[in-house]
Amino acid sequence: MASLPIDTSKFTAIICAVPPAPRVANRETGQLRVDRETGRTMFQVGLCLMTGGSADVVNVSVPGEPSGVQLGMPVQVRDLVATPWENEGRHGVAFRASEIRPLSAPAASGTAATKGAGQ
Repeated sequence: MASLPIDTSKFTAIICAVPPAPRVANRETGQLRVDRETGRTMFQVGLCLMTGGSADVVNVSVPGEPSGVQLGMPVQVRDLVATPWENEGRHGVAFRASEIRPLSAPAASGTAATKGAGQ
């Protein structure tokens, strides 16, 4: 199924609800999941996406460890997409971003940073 881009500028705040942790590909061996394109270890971050009077927490995968991202911290998310999946009768939505960084970090040149708390 195709990935669906998410316009993060519509959120009033994006907060780290669960700190970054490496994604495990094989629980038996402890082998970590690796991004096919970059070869970097995949990390998962729980993000609280707030808009209006509602908030949702979603787990977002990102290649490489998000530097400086800590629990409760407002963050910027770049290139967030949702991908529907189905496997053996189970289904859901996987979220992935190309980058997650603290809101106070300067945006990389040539990239559109997301709006966060107070912006």
